Amino acid sequence: MADEIRSPAVVVIPQTHVPLQEKPGDDTPRRRRLVSLDVFRGLTVALMVLVDDAGGEWPRIAHAPWNGCNLADFAMPFFLFIVGMAIPLALKRVPDRSKAIRKVISRTLKLMFWGLLLQGGYSHAPDKLTYGVDMRRIRWCGILQRIALAYLLVSLVEIFTKSSRYKDESASHFSVFRKYMAHWLLGACVLIVYLSVLYGLHVPDWHFTVEDPDSDNYGKVLTVICGVRGKLDPPCNAVAYVDRQVLGINHMYRHPAWRRSKACTADSPYEGPIKVDAPAWCYAPFEPEGILSSISAILSTLIGVHFGHVLVNFENHSFRLRQWISMGFGLLVFGLILHFTNAIPSNKQLYTLSYVFLTAGAAALVFSGIYIMVDVWGLKLPFLPFKWIGMNAMLVYVMAAGGIFEGFVNGWYYEDPHKNLVYWIRKHVFIGVWHSRRVGILLYVIFAEILFWAVVSGILHRLGLYWKL
Repeated sequence: MADEIRSPAVVVIPQTHVPLQEKPGDDTPRRRRLVSLDVFRGLTVALMVLVDDAGGEWPRIAHAPWNGCNLADFAMPFFLFIVGMAIPLALKRVPDRSKAIRKVISRTLKLMFWGLLLQGGYSHAPDKLTYGVDMRRIRWCGILQRIALAYLLVSLVEIFTKSSRYKDESASHFSVFRKYMAHWLLGACVLIVYLSVLYGLHVPDWHFTVEDPDSDNYGKVLTVICGVRGKLDPPCNAVAYVDRQVLGINHMYRHPAWRRSKACTADSPYEGPIKVDAPAWCYAPFEPEGILSSISAILSTLIGVHFGHVLVNFENHSFRLRQWISMGFGLLVFGLILHFTNAIPSNKQLYTLSYVFLTAGAAALVFSGIYIMVDVWGLKLPFLPFKWIGMNAMLVYVMAAGGIFEGFVNGWYYEDPHKNLVYWIRKHVFIGVWHSRRVGILLYVIFAEILFWAVVSGILHRLGLYWKL
């Protein structure tokens, strides 16, 4: 399974009703559900299931081992963007400040709970028919915990600055920026803290004990030589150093994507045994949803909030799209320049600034395209499966992305745990028919997971049943 189980925005699912015009020139907007946000949420959940469950056979869509941005690396920032965009839509319907704070804190705690349950080590689904976690090695961080932090901070800023905003009825390009200066002040603080620690913190030499029983170095204490500052390489970056000091190395993720890099395995970009002459850090844990990188991830949520503000404050399709597309294109270009000039490489593990810009720009353009097709042109039928998933995203997240449903099915076997319905369907319906494990697994994920849960979500939608936090 990939280094992250999916998530969130996924989990925060407000009833996104906003004034929408039937046509760009229509001056009598009607209130109806913003279908494009549901579609984008559902598409992101489907993407997460695809890359996590098929990424092992198709490493080019799995997380990049270090620098770079593969398909899987768009899932996390897309989630955060959606969470951010949903915040103004959800909180504008809760005028009472104390009630809004209670709702935000309640959702934050629920996100933390599910994050620890699914990624902390308690749940071993879908492959192992066991549960429980050694508290000496529980993983404190994860996808949902990162979303909880971003959601909490940005929502509180949204709540506490709501009454202090001045009235600005102009429809200028920069009016929405001026109206929400507090959010951009938070973004500036986040950026200063992140860059100061990333480039200013001295990273000393460090050591760790190899705890992988399958490794020839099992039980050995290995030392990594650093003594530097401002490095963005795997062994000596400040992001990992902060996590080792605060969380403890035993509470970090034990299967980081960097193990698929050329320095660590001859099978790169596939997973494989670590090379005999691999550097010591290849055996070490690394937390891809750690403390410092989660601080940087708040920026993805803030950009999403800005898009939600545009949606709430302006009713004209063309004005919204001009705002979204121009900003999205600018972010994308700036992120690419930072990456390809090697000024700041795009890196999901470190959640670098170029990664924030690149993925936020991509999210903006993808959402704008969906908005045009679904809410402007009215092409809803082709996107129904994603809409259904998006409206019941928490269910799909836990059951499909978290592997809970597949783990339950695996629990019913004949003689041997490998003789179960999931294994039989994969082998005989998909892999056997195509005579290719890679193609078979890909089709299994598309049809037996994504499409299956789309249908289930559609049925639940017809029954009016939703699982929300």
